[in-house]
Amino acid sequence: MAKTPASESRNDMAQELRDAVSARTLLLVVGVALLQLGFIASYLGAFHHPAPHRIPIVVVQPAGAPATLVDGLNSLHGAPLRASAVGSLSAGTEKLRRQEAFGVLKASPTSSVDRLYLASASGPSTASAVTQVLRTVVVSQHRSLSVKDLYPPSRGDHLGLSAFYLVVGWLVGGYLVASLLGVSVGARPANVRRGTIRLGAIAGYAVVSGIAGAAIAGPWLHALPANLLGLWALGALLVFTAGAVTTALQVVAGTIGIGITVLIFVVLGNPSSGGPYAYSLLPTFWRSIGPWIPNGAGVSAARAITYFGGAAVAGDFFVIAAWALAGLVVAYAGLVVAGRRRARLNPVGRSGPPAGPAGPPGSPAAPSARAPGA
Repeated sequence: MAKTPASESRNDMAQELRDAVSARTLLLVVGVALLQLGFIASYLGAFHHPAPHRIPIVVVQPAGAPATLVDGLNSLHGAPLRASAVGSLSAGTEKLRRQEAFGVLKASPTSSVDRLYLASASGPSTASAVTQVLRTVVVSQHRSLSVKDLYPPSRGDHLGLSAFYLVVGWLVGGYLVASLLGVSVGARPANVRRGTIRLGAIAGYAVVSGIAGAAIAGPWLHALPANLLGLWALGALLVFTAGAVTTALQVVAGTIGIGITVLIFVVLGNPSSGGPYAYSLLPTFWRSIGPWIPNGAGVSAARAITYFGGAAVAGDFFVIAAWALAGLVVAYAGLVVAGRRRARLNPVGRSGPPAGPAGPPGSPAAPSARAPGA
């Protein structure tokens, strides 16, 4: 039975569809859909119902005094606070400076007014939650609360989000430049030398974009108190870390590695960073992973550098540097393994392909290899 033009057209269309939508393309589309849904679930899961959970505060309490107030705060319904005692107001404010506590409560033995000292630069949402909880407690005891913010955000950082957006910008730049290098010259570098060149290019980009981001946030827009050198160091490290991790994942997984990078830094890292809401206001999963991802460590370090004189910033830098080192180790290990695999598959190496079979009698002879030194 002869095929009609209509049936031939349908067959051609089906063949075109099979050629266009390969199994690899379908897998990539499914991966994008999972990332999209993961983004929605992660952000809504983290932010849809922020609630205080064991926010660390300290209570100024003389040595030997009964821990009645501390015990009462720790037994509040829902455990919104985690209170501990310090012997003096200066010891409490030092914990504020090191971002180890979000409030210092000093109960007055001679009046009905208790004092609360805050550091809202470490997270305005958390400072607000602490104030609300403690105000409810003191009002129930027919007392009042006087609040003093020792470390407020700058005028250009009214909502306390500038550090978060600065860190996000640096990380986005790091994984985008690594992704673009992969798209333009191949997801996996051809060899160790090419990998070193790519990582060197990312390092140069990190130095330049680190100082540029610090200048925009500080001297230009005054979104953060200017500490150009400290922010430059942080920005360069964050950009390089994101680029190194992206390169490592491309070496291991090819183009799919870019998607894994987005999963780490965007889907998981941003909502758990403590930027919009501090860790103590997030659900357990995001609260647990936040400090160990470069996003969270970067936000904490940026706030420490700009508002708290760099107090306790070493731990945050250590977390970020550990990710950078892991990226380098995985990238080079993957390149070495790939190089050895290629060497096994092509044992001839640089000497060229083996000679082909001799041609038929009378055919032109193949050109001979040059003698050494020719």
